[in-house]
Amino acid sequence: MAEELILERCDLELEANGRDHHTADLCQDRLVVRRGQAFWLTLHFEGRGYEAGVDSLTFSAVTGPAPSEEAGTKARFPLSDGVGEGGWAASVADQQDNVLSLHLYTPAEAPIGLYRLSLETSTGYQGSSFVLGHFTLLFNAWCPADAVYLNSEAERQEYVLNQQGFIYQGSAKFIKSVPWNFGQFEDRILDTCLTLLDVNPKFLKDSGRDCARRSSPIYLGRVVSAMVNCNDDQGVLLGRWDNNYGDGVSPMSWIGSVDILRRWKDHGCQHVKYGQCWVFAAVACTVLRCLGIPTRVVTNYNSAHDQNSNLLIEYFRNEFGELESNKSEMIWNFHCWVESWMTRPDLEPGYEGWQAIDPTPQEKSEGTYCCGPVPVRAIKEGDLSTKYDAPFVFAEVNADVVDWIRQEDGSLHKSVNRSLVVGLKISTKSVGRDDRQDITHTYKYPEGSPEEREAFTKANHLNRLEEKVEVQEGVDMRIRVGQSMAVGSDFDVFAHITNNTSESRDTRLLLCARIVSYNGVLGPECGTMDPLDLTLEPFCEKSIPLRILYEKYSDYLTESNLIKVRGLLIEPAANNYLLAERDLYLENPEIKIRMLGEPKQNRKLVAEVVLKNPLTVPLLGCIFTVEGAGLIKEQKIVEVPDPVEAGEEVKVRVDLMPFDMGLHKLVVNFDCDKLKAVKGYRNVIIGPA
Repeated sequence: MAEELILERCDLELEANGRDHHTADLCQDRLVVRRGQAFWLTLHFEGRGYEAGVDSLTFSAVTGPAPSEEAGTKARFPLSDGVGEGGWAASVADQQDNVLSLHLYTPAEAPIGLYRLSLETSTGYQGSSFVLGHFTLLFNAWCPADAVYLNSEAERQEYVLNQQGFIYQGSAKFIKSVPWNFGQFEDRILDTCLTLLDVNPKFLKDSGRDCARRSSPIYLGRVVSAMVNCNDDQGVLLGRWDNNYGDGVSPMSWIGSVDILRRWKDHGCQHVKYGQCWVFAAVACTVLRCLGIPTRVVTNYNSAHDQNSNLLIEYFRNEFGELESNKSEMIWNFHCWVESWMTRPDLEPGYEGWQAIDPTPQEKSEGTYCCGPVPVRAIKEGDLSTKYDAPFVFAEVNADVVDWIRQEDGSLHKSVNRSLVVGLKISTKSVGRDDRQDITHTYKYPEGSPEEREAFTKANHLNRLEEKVEVQEGVDMRIRVGQSMAVGSDFDVFAHITNNTSESRDTRLLLCARIVSYNGVLGPECGTMDPLDLTLEPFCEKSIPLRILYEKYSDYLTESNLIKVRGLLIEPAANNYLLAERDLYLENPEIKIRMLGEPKQNRKLVAEVVLKNPLTVPLLGCIFTVEGAGLIKEQKIVEVPDPVEAGEEVKVRVDLMPFDMGLHKLVVNFDCDKLKAVKGYRNVIIGPA
């Protein structure tokens, strides 16, 4: 009888598997592979090698605290010559004496997560068991049988592997790109993402069922959407929108997800203060990309928050055009969510592809603060019965806005507001480039098209169907700007009024400017003029200026850098009210970054960061925060002790140690007493040492 087969050691082939599975950054000290694709394993035996026909090898792979074959969280499979279709399997790749190289195959629909891999050997009546090690299984966008399969390599590189990107803020008329360090392959981020799954309420309630359902990107999309906010659970971020962030970090000051996720994990899964929509979306993007689901952050401008699903946002104003109260149903200047790519076997064909997922806590879905995934295609078609949360997302891009003017006698009069269209310039980063891609057409048909009307009919959007015939030409007003507007400057805005009729019109113009947060909440007034009586001759144009002074807005401007200008044109004889609004984005000063030395792997590199004070007063308490996946392991903070006088430059140097070759972004945030959340970035190509 042959002597017992004894395993000396198992080599998990981290380097080869990391390369083959696009997980090299994660495979430094552990095995991370993607499902539906074979990975390498090398067994080294003592004394003698494996003999087919004499020795029997059986493998076991288990995940979760209560693994079961029925739930798909436990698999036993023998070493075999042939590989079956799609299941767990092992086959011989090569054998040299006592060294056996194997291919292990995982199903394309296996639950993702941390697995323990074991081996049972038997020779005759003799047998032994060995733990070969642990591996983490991820979704696989490279595998055609996986629910997250993407057939474009450029898109896989962008939406799964790219650790840097942009998030779009500002306003529809001035779109501002903000650099972000997603950092999904940075140290400890994968562990943190797996912890996030293991503290979610569904896991705590029934861990076996939760682990089994981790095979589905639909399920995980909902879990991540709920866990990025902390409204129902031990989630990552606490949202706050009132501009009081002293006991935490201002949402505008974050420049990446890594610091947020590490803080959450290091403090025992206690929520991190504070997040707003783009922070929730960016952290969700990091988690989903880390788990292998192709994901991108999108921004919708003039985004409606419709609580009662009537697709109508109503504003009630006094006779001066001022809102009677801030309310929960608002038009947000912009709103961010994520889209993830997956099939939808739970829905009718045609709804695979990009799915909207919104982790910002706004409304409950099935009792939990989460939203989606819902097919973007269903939003475009007006198919509001589609899972999950289609009515809320449809309203975000399509709701109607009605302004009511309450007159002195209490009666309400509907005003015309042609300047506000919900759902504009829906934006995401382009594939492989630092440019913005407009994806509005994936959510909406062209305005006025038969397809748009059909979608509104299906969605029962009666307001918009009626409105198409209501708007008529006559007197028009738009808010226009003269020059670019920067923080610290005085500038003019204009109420541009046209009379397109053959009759003279007697009107009165009310024009003012107020600070506004990105979610539509108004702050103090920062510019106004006395009511102006205007006679509009037939077919005339008039442009009325309003001067906005830095001294009026400097103490009140929020970190959104937004000012809302409102014009109300009243025609008393006809009892007509014409409202025009525009949100102005004030540009921050530029941060200049240059590299001192040649960027090479594992060689010290110095970044010089410079900002010029654009104000007429000194800057106090200046702080630079620097991050960059592949460039520095930990976030760096540099404080500037001295005041920076008006017109002077503040200059700091930051030591980097690039550890990853290729293209990377160094991302910088600057804060001081008078300037908040100023962002800058620099692309850095790291070559071999």
